Amino acid sequence: MNKILDAEKREELHFKSLLEVSTLVRNRCISSVELTESLLRRIESLDGRQKSYATVMADHALAAAERADKELTNQKYRGPLHGIPIAVKDVFFTRDVRTMGGTAVLADHIPNEDATVVKRLAEAGAVLMGKLNLPEGAMAGYNPLFDIPLNPWNPGVWSGASSSGSGVATAAGLAYGTLGSDTGGSIRFPAACCGVVGLKPTWGRVSRYGVLALAESMDHVGPITRRTADAAVILQAIAGHDSKDPTSLPVPVPDMLKHLEVGVKGVRIGFDEQATVQHTDGETAQAVEAGVRVLEQLGAEVIEIQLPDLDEFLPAWPILCSAEAVLAHESNYPCRREEYAPYFRQWLDMGAKVSGAEYARANNLRANCNGRFREIFETIDVLACPSMTGPPWPVTRKESYGGLPRDPSVQRFTIPFDFNGNPTLSVPCGINQDGLPLSLQFVGHPLKEPLLCQVGHAYEQATEWHILQPNLEGIAK
Repeated sequence: MNKILDAEKREELHFKSLLEVSTLVRNRCISSVELTESLLRRIESLDGRQKSYATVMADHALAAAERADKELTNQKYRGPLHGIPIAVKDVFFTRDVRTMGGTAVLADHIPNEDATVVKRLAEAGAVLMGKLNLPEGAMAGYNPLFDIPLNPWNPGVWSGASSSGSGVATAAGLAYGTLGSDTGGSIRFPAACCGVVGLKPTWGRVSRYGVLALAESMDHVGPITRRTADAAVILQAIAGHDSKDPTSLPVPVPDMLKHLEVGVKGVRIGFDEQATVQHTDGETAQAVEAGVRVLEQLGAEVIEIQLPDLDEFLPAWPILCSAEAVLAHESNYPCRREEYAPYFRQWLDMGAKVSGAEYARANNLRANCNGRFREIFETIDVLACPSMTGPPWPVTRKESYGGLPRDPSVQRFTIPFDFNGNPTLSVPCGINQDGLPLSLQFVGHPLKEPLLCQVGHAYEQATEWHILQPNLEGIAK
């Protein structure tokens, strides 16, 4: 067994896909304990620089790995997550382990139970490695008391927000999959910035019980992985109705992997080339269009569509999100206002000033935006568009720790699908001239995550962007 592990190390075991290492564990080519120990060594070696983990749960992880190995010995196999190291954003409650949400206000917050998704990961046999860093309150600015996760492709550029630790850990080979949350792009931005896969499910597909909220009407929970199939595996484990979350949908969870290999022949893919060129930089536009043409060559029917003028609707998002954030933090804001860092404090201040009429007007804009996209989806199965308006941009520590909330136009291709809750999948689609990842986003009908995964997998089978890795040589010991 150790001889096999040594061979796998030489092939960079940590960058293998979740399903690849799952096969190794199931076939007893490597034990879960060996896999976990290998990853713990890598975290110790690399994460002093990458800063993706807020808390490493080494003892907990090793105990879970031992249980997984014992169960395999006793012929009990829980599925593809059995014995696989996973990590979660530090907004998910973990019993007896601090959950801070990136804010010093919650420095003493130790939940007495697990979030539903954490519990479901454990039931699927996953090994929880730890909690991952994020901006304060799952927004965009960091608290100076917490670390900023550094993009493995270039530490001087944005690693995405707010599931930044999740994107960094996945891209750097510090977990085989991670969980994030998305309210305005917070799964898709880190995935795009770090060159990995991000899946935002349909709103209500995954329980939010035991998850620190930002804006409950737009909060989504989903996986970040290195392959689309891996994201499907994690979603399969965490999805489903939860009596503890009345907003979770009481619908069956389909087999996310069943049609993965079907391909895209006949799938109607909508694409607005003009909007892509107009609202992204040249390299991003070229990469996204090239990705769409790959799918066309595979048999998909590409349909020219016209996206609505999103400038009309985007201003509704900061109004809705900031106002709902005040509600989410009502036990600590404004009574502990000064303990929040400048960025998130300003965000809460802005939300506190939102009037009922302003909120209602913003909600009407949201409804109108949703209606426009409903019309578009009457003639297509999947919408293809950029995940971001460009590559990850340069960012300084000063900017990360302070400043005013950014212009929502950078969220042009993410906000609409937090408004309407449609499922989206972000996949790598290129590298720009500066060596930074570019990404393509697929958007589906509500509850059609299997088709999204089918499209994403077909794209990966025809391209190699998803197998590219950041150069971390010289960082590890």
